[in-house]
Order: sequence, then C-alpha cells, then structure tokens
Amino acid sequence: MRKRFDSMQAAARAQPFADWPARAARLRALKRMLVENRRRFAQAIARDFGQRPQAETDLAEIFPALAGIRHALRHGRGWMRRRPARTGLWFRPARAWVQPRPLGVVGIVVPWNYPVFLSIGPLTDALAAGNRVMVKLSEHAPGFAEAFAETVAEHFDPDVLAVVMGGPEVAAGFTALPFDHLLFTGSTKVGRQVMQAAGANLTPVTLELGGKSPALVAPDAPLAHAVDRIMTGKLLNAGQTCIAPDYVLLPRARVEEFTALARDWVGRHYPRLAANPDYSRIINDAQFQRLSDWIAEAQESGAALHPLSDAAPDAGRLLMPPLIVTGAKGALAEQEIFGPVLPLIPYDKLREAVDHILARPRPLAFYPFTGNAETLALLLGTVAAGGVTVNDTLLHVAQPGLPFGGVGASGMGAWHGKAGFDRMSHLMPVFRQARLNGAGLLAPPYGARFRMLMRWMLRL
Repeated sequence: MRKRFDSMQAAARAQPFADWPARAARLRALKRMLVENRRRFAQAIARDFGQRPQAETDLAEIFPALAGIRHALRHGRGWMRRRPARTGLWFRPARAWVQPRPLGVVGIVVPWNYPVFLSIGPLTDALAAGNRVMVKLSEHAPGFAEAFAETVAEHFDPDVLAVVMGGPEVAAGFTALPFDHLLFTGSTKVGRQVMQAAGANLTPVTLELGGKSPALVAPDAPLAHAVDRIMTGKLLNAGQTCIAPDYVLLPRARVEEFTALARDWVGRHYPRLAANPDYSRIINDAQFQRLSDWIAEAQESGAALHPLSDAAPDAGRLLMPPLIVTGAKGALAEQEIFGPVLPLIPYDKLREAVDHILARPRPLAFYPFTGNAETLALLLGTVAAGGVTVNDTLLHVAQPGLPFGGVGASGMGAWHGKAGFDRMSHLMPVFRQARLNGAGLLAPPYGARFRMLMRWMLRL
C-alpha cells in the first residue's frame, strides 16, 4: 500500500497539472466501467447483503453516480477556469484571480452500505479536479470490493486510480498515509479516529458521518403524504442509509394514525415481507445483533413496539422487519439506528419539537413536512443540519448541483459537483502586479510622503 502511494505521489509531482482532455478521458473511463459492470456490481452487493434488489442498487447507487459523472463532464472545463477576483483600490491596475489546481493524491474510505455511489461519487470529484486517487473499500462488502478492484485494474493506470482492500489494520494504515486530502464516510466514532490519524500528517479531511436525522411533521402537514415519503426513505436498503430518517417528531394526537398508515404502507409496498425480493437484508450478524439488542433494551425500559409486518425477525436470514417504537429509551433514542426501526416522538407544541432537535448534535439530514411558509421559514432558520429535503426524504443527496456534507458531529466539508471539485482542489490565489504601479511609494525611508499616503490609506 505504501509502495503504491509513493508511486502515485511521484507521478503527481512529475505531472502536477492534468489538462481537461486528460481529466475528461478519466471520467469517461469511469462512466464506461460503471455502465459495463452495473449488473456485476449489483449481484456482488446482493451476495454481500444476502439480499438486496437490483432495483435499489440502480436507483440509489448507479443512477446518482452516473448523474454525477455526466454533470462533471458537462461542467468540469468551466470549473477549471481561473476565477477573477477584485483587486483593492490601492493596488490597481494590478490583477488578481483564483486558479484551481489539483491537490495531488487523494484517499477515499468507502463504507459498506452504498459502496458503488460512495466510491464513484467522491472519485468523480477527485478525478475532475485532476487528482490521482487511492480507494479503500470496506471489508464488510468483500464481493463488491473484489469486483470493483478487478474492474478498476482493467480500466485505469494504477498511478491514476488504485484500490485497497483489507480490514481495520489496513484501514488504519491507509488513513495514516500522507495524502493531500482524505475523504471518509462512516460512523462518527471511526471518523474521530480517521481525523486523528490524518492530523499526524496535517492531511485535510472531509468527513461524512451520520447521526440521528429527524423528520418533523408539522401540524398542517398531510399525514398520509408524510408517512409515504418517510417510510420510503426509511426502508430503502432496510434503513441502512446514513441520511435515512432516524426518528419522527409529530403531533401527539397523530401518533396512532401515523402507525396505522405506516403498517398499511408496508403491507402495500412489501407484501409477504418474509419472502419479498424487494426488501433488503441486514448486512451481517453483528449489525443484526446490535439492532436486536437495542430493540430489547428499549422494550425492557418500557418502550412500546409496533410491528409493521406479520413477518418475524430471522437471524439466520438477517431479516429485520420494519418496526415503529414509541417511548424509546437507551440506544434507540441516543444512537444512529441504521436499520428499519423508527421511533416516534410526540410533541404538543412545534417549539418542543424544535428544541428536541437543538438539544442534540447537529444531524446529517433534516426532513421537515409542512405546507406553511412561516413554519418552514422557522424550521430552516432554526435547525442546522448537513442537508435538508422539504416534504420528502433523501432526495437532496441525488442533486449534483447541491453540496453534500455534514455539520458538527455529522461531519465536515462537502462534496458533489462544483463543491466537490473545489474541495478536491487547491484554490490558489494569484496576484499579478502591473508594470506601472505605486508600490515603490511605500518603501523606506518613511518620510513625509509616506505619512501622507498612510493618512489617505487609513482614512485618518
């Protein structure tokens, strides 16, 4: 791994600036690789999960990844252009501008839950910015990792793009490499370790973490619509989504109706859930046991469980049916759930719901449901989150024109489109002095002329 990094770094130093034709060729190779191996990747992911439908991989991974590549091909040349900047009055007729330049070698750490999109997406930004990239894939999705590594080797020079596989020790070594930038997607706990490792090399980081992303149903919101969109976002990939709605805040009088509508929704969209091919499995035994333990803990502490399906949990098949919990305590109330379990938290006044969110770490996503302009203005002006989708869930992440990132405990920095290009570039400021200029008037000796100029410049 270190040898590969050293080779990449030497190549980056020897050829520090890739022109647009070279960058576009790499992006087209990435697109071709993805299109040609779409089914192979989906089948590998399905084996890693035990069951995940091709439709979910196409919708949540292939589609946004391709959209991001197309967006970069369409706009990347413009992103590369130097950007004029204003020159201070006293320095005219000099000129100033910002020149985006590649950083060099970028490291990307990919999680297991959406391994296509969360590798291809940041990779698109890094290649568009002219960098060379090393990608560390998750050991929890070994089938995909093997397929991805093989296809990358077929389509890319190893000094442009290389894949690293392995467990925690390999990941620790990877994050300790002196990258020019490091992007990590995963848990807040591991994110702290990544930031600490990167700090030893003063490597700048982009951290996409997670947290408890709330959905807030305002009193005026049509409840059937809110349930439809919240359940859609929650049960995609069986809830194993970093921006899935983690819990719902709603008026106290509507809790029972929400639960009934949610059960009806599951029955219509996932009939015969135990044998339904459209419902994903939990990734592995450890994650299934974690969810089971958290549910048991909540029940023992007095929470009420509201199954949304007649199917029973099946540890052997890693099947976790969707579940609503009221009165949740313990880990379900405090930790990111990352599964098909949805706590409902009632409120009597809207301000109580807002205060509940504000009392906790800032989430990666926020989902307000309201048709009232004043209510929406209040919520958007009060709640700080990494990103927001109004009257729906998840969809802000699919917009290549919007930055995607966290804030506070949910992360730092953002990628996607131009925001990702800028994040993966050094925006180098350039000042070009004019041939005729007055800089010499400010040189020593500091006599009467200098004092007169200072009075003008300082407005004394």
